[in-house]
This record gives sequence, C-alpha cells and structure tokens, in this order.
Amino acid sequence: MRIISWNVNGLRAVEKRGFLPWLADCGADAVCIQETKANPRQLSAELLAPLSGEGRPYKAFWASAQKAGYAGTAIYSREAPLDVHPLGEAAFDNEGRVLIAEYDAFSLICAYFPNSQDGGRRLPYKLAFCQAMLAFCEGLRAKGRHFILCGDYNIAHTPIDLARPKDNEGSPGFLPEERAWMDTFTGAGFVDTFRALHPGEGGHYTWWSYRTNARERNVGWRIDYHCADPAFMPQVRSSVIHPEVQGSDHCPVEIEIAI
Repeated sequence: MRIISWNVNGLRAVEKRGFLPWLADCGADAVCIQETKANPRQLSAELLAPLSGEGRPYKAFWASAQKAGYAGTAIYSREAPLDVHPLGEAAFDNEGRVLIAEYDAFSLICAYFPNSQDGGRRLPYKLAFCQAMLAFCEGLRAKGRHFILCGDYNIAHTPIDLARPKDNEGSPGFLPEERAWMDTFTGAGFVDTFRALHPGEGGHYTWWSYRTNARERNVGWRIDYHCADPAFMPQVRSSVIHPEVQGSDHCPVEIEIAI
C-alpha cells in the first residue's frame, strides 16, 4: 500500500497547476492533503471525486476549517475505510487540523500541525495540538492499534532537517519547544520513517520559501513526515520525498507499507 502526504497550500490553487493529472498518475492507494483552504462546496466535481490511474474515482473525505480559506485536511482513498473521523477536540477540529481513516490493519492520521508563527504567537496552541496528537497516538498503541501519522508537522526536528539551522534558531518551526516535543514523540518510541530509513542523510527537504529562489537552490526544510508506531516498522518498505513535484511550496512525501 502506497500512501502520499502533501501540503498543497490551497487545493483550488494546485488544481490549476496540474494536481489532477499528478493524482491520476501517482499510483497511491491513499493521498492525505493538508492546507486545503476550502470546503467541499467550493470545489470542482473533479476534485470531489478525482480519478485514480485505474479510472475509478477516489473516495474523498474532508475536514474543513470554520474560517473560510484556511487550513483544512482531506483524504483520497481508493478503498473505502471502515470509518473516517476528526480528532474529536473542538479547538483543533474547528480548524480542520486532523482527519483519521480507519483501515483493517492500521489508522491513517492526516494532520496539519499549526504554525507557531513569528514571535511564537501561536506556540501555546501549537504545543497543545502536539500534546493532543501524542496522547492520541499513545492511546492507539495502548489498544494494540498500528498507526501512521502523516502530514505537515511544521517542525524541523534536528539541524540536518534544514539547510541553514544556525540562521533559524529563533524561527517558527525550529523553536526549542517544538523540537523538544519531537524529542518527546520519538523518545516515546514513535518512528520518523524517513530518518529511520535514511539515517544521517542531509539535503532532503519538503518545504522551500517562495522567496529568494530557495527551491532552485535547495535551501529548504524537512517538515513533512510519515511517523509510525515501532511495531509497525517491519511493514514499512520505503519512505521517499518527491521534490520534483511542483505546484506548492511543499512537495509530496510517500511511504510504502506491506499489508
């Protein structure tokens, strides 16, 4: 099973930049989308039921923010999950931050972590979200339930995960509090699949600023992840970043698992 996660920075905008042909050709069984910036009523019929490479429509599920044109998550799935639901905490569901698809073998969590913003204006909200996600994942593990937590974490965990760590020590996404939470998350045993399969490899990024031709120069950050519970790792076959895919300031990230 192939699962792709992508912060598209506006689903209606990326539709104009080749999203639908990419989706039809990507070969994914499930595609998790962050920052849709839309609710389903605003979307084209093609985005509501896009075709897979097999010519069958993906089944689409949505978690939209109450604020128009803001945040939001979605999941496209070839097969209908057993259930799809939000996190269940109003403070985060009101912004469409999380959508969870329940499959037989595991839970697929599509998450758009908040940006802590300049000066850490939303850092308390961000950390509350992080703690809620940790508690949810701990609850799944306690039940013996496998999971994949994918999406835009808005956190570069370690200096190897961004091109210019020294210059960004006070920047949102690389704040000590955010990195400490990632330490806590991975310290609890949960696995950053890309780093586990590509230990010590630098230069791999998933987000580039639109300013100063950062993408062309690969001056980026790795802030999009697939993380999993440790017992699920034997099923993980690959974890890949696709910087060649354009259309957003983020690029898609992919994981392949054996089910």
